[in-house]
Amino acid sequence: MALRYQRRLWRYVERGRRHKLHRLLRHHRDVLDLGERKGHKNHTPLHRCCALLDRKAAALLLKYGADPSLPDHQGDTALHLAARQVARGGDHAYEDLFVPLRINCPSAMSIKNRAGKTPGDLLNTAAEEKWCPEATLEENEAETEAEREWRCKLLNECEDEFQETPWQHEEDFSTGPNSETFEEWTERIRREYGQKRRQEEEQRYRRPKKETTKPSVQLQRLEQEHLEYLKRAQAKEEEIQAGKRRRYEEGCSRVFSSSDSSHSLCYKDIPWPSLTGTPEEMAAAALRGVDPSDRGAYRRFLRRQQALWHPDKFAQRCGTRLAEQDRRWILDTVTALSQAFNRLAEAAK
Repeated sequence: MALRYQRRLWRYVERGRRHKLHRLLRHHRDVLDLGERKGHKNHTPLHRCCALLDRKAAALLLKYGADPSLPDHQGDTALHLAARQVARGGDHAYEDLFVPLRINCPSAMSIKNRAGKTPGDLLNTAAEEKWCPEATLEENEAETEAEREWRCKLLNECEDEFQETPWQHEEDFSTGPNSETFEEWTERIRREYGQKRRQEEEQRYRRPKKETTKPSVQLQRLEQEHLEYLKRAQAKEEEIQAGKRRRYEEGCSRVFSSSDSSHSLCYKDIPWPSLTGTPEEMAAAALRGVDPSDRGAYRRFLRRQQALWHPDKFAQRCGTRLAEQDRRWILDTVTALSQAFNRLAEAAK
């Protein structure tokens, strides 16, 4: 039995069946412990969710006790895999996977894999590769031809100047703690020049914001359609609530006013305000469509419900017609429903 639930767990994770996964975890919480280390390459279901970028399934597993600190065959935790997804540029991988895992298990940030890397190391490496422009000429394959020509020209001019005026700037090449070599200086100038060019390009192609003082005709039409839709939805909801209330009152009139004792009443034959739910939810269902702000009408309706579902009066009207197999169930529910209406009446005073 446990093996079958374990296979279901992995199948739901692989196929993205989140609703079935939720039901399985809710009714069989121990299946997560059974399936923690049964995957390929010692992966857990949480590892697989991170590999598939399935944030909703990962959130379900975390909710029901999945351990983000468990390593796979390479020593990677689920947080390592989430950091790698961020490095690959996965859409919203940082907010959807990395942050929830880090909040759920902060200690996993200090776990090193077999390569000696923590999740933070992988994330910092990804950020440096993505955002830092301090790459050398050999490493920066995307460097433009104009930048390469400019750098060579700068080097040649500096060398010519140095040959013409030897040791004139000797103090600039000191070996102190804050010294800067000739290559470092040229590299810094190149970076500053490239950064300035990028800023100029951004300003050139940046579109000015359009100032609008009046909404467009199309926007006004969309707003009008939205208001009409809300009115229709409200009218439809009121119609549905009125229909439910009418059916409820007709059922009460039909069952409670009948004196036919030949037909026994089962639980489903009683005109409950709602066939399912707690007594409080049944009482709330009976009050649908009743405006609480009209205190007079609200109190009168509650008094009618109290008289209708009073246990003694209910037993007088329907006690002889109750089916024996449901008799105790019906009477207990009537008592609880009557108490719920009494509490609402007390609160309305």
